[in-house]
Amino acid sequence: MKYLQNVFQGRSFLDCKDYTPAEIDYLIDFALHLKELKKEHIPHEYLKGKNIALLFKKSSTRTRSAFVVACNDLGTNPEYMGAGEIHLGKKESIKDTAKVLGSMFDGIEYRGFAQKDVEDLAKYSGVPVWNGLTDKWHPTQMLADFMTIKEKFGHLRGITLAYGGDGRDNVADSLLVAGSMLGVNIHIVTPKPLFTHPDVQAIAVGGGIPVIVDHGCLKGVAE
Repeated sequence: MKYLQNVFQGRSFLDCKDYTPAEIDYLIDFALHLKELKKEHIPHEYLKGKNIALLFKKSSTRTRSAFVVACNDLGTNPEYMGAGEIHLGKKESIKDTAKVLGSMFDGIEYRGFAQKDVEDLAKYSGVPVWNGLTDKWHPTQMLADFMTIKEKFGHLRGITLAYGGDGRDNVADSLLVAGSMLGVNIHIVTPKPLFTHPDVQAIAVGGGIPVIVDHGCLKGVAE
C-alpha cells in the first residue's frame, strides 16, 4: 500500500495518458489482488471513512454498479447523483460545482459527455477525479478490459485484440492508446468512414506497437 499511496494519492485519471505504462500495469495487478481478497472473503477497507461523489450525467447500469460495489468493498461512502440531480454548466458553473463537491468529498467519479467537463472538475475541485466515460475517453473501462485479459492469459504484452465497431468512438480510441502502452496489438475493424482519428493512431504508434485499422473483417481478426 505504501507504493500506492505515494504514487497515486491525489491524482486524477482522466485518460490513459495520465499514467505511465508501469503505473497502469500496477493498477491492473492491484485490482486482481483486490478481486482475490474479495473471493476469499478477506476485508480490504483501505479507504474506510472516505466519501466519494458519483456524478452520472449519462446513465449506465454496469458503470454505476461497478463504482458503488467498489466503494463499498473499500470502505468508502458513495453518493450517487444522476442527471436530474446535478446541474453542471446550467444552474451553476462547473467551476462552482467542483469547488463545492471538493469541499465535501474525497474524490469524484464523472460519467458524461464533454471531456472538458471532467477536466474542469479535476482542475477546480482539489480532489482526485476519475473519468467513468466521456465522448472522448473511457479509461476506467480500459483497466477492467485489460485486467480481464491478463486474468485470462496471465500476461498482456504480445496479446492481439480485435475490436469491431465505430473506430471513432471513446472505446476504440482508449483501446488503441492503452494497448500501445501495455504492449497489446490492437486491430480496429471498421468501415472506412469510421476509421479512427489519425491523431489517436499517431499516439498509439508512438508507443511502439503496430496498429491496424482496416475495413476487412477477415484481415482484422485473422490474428
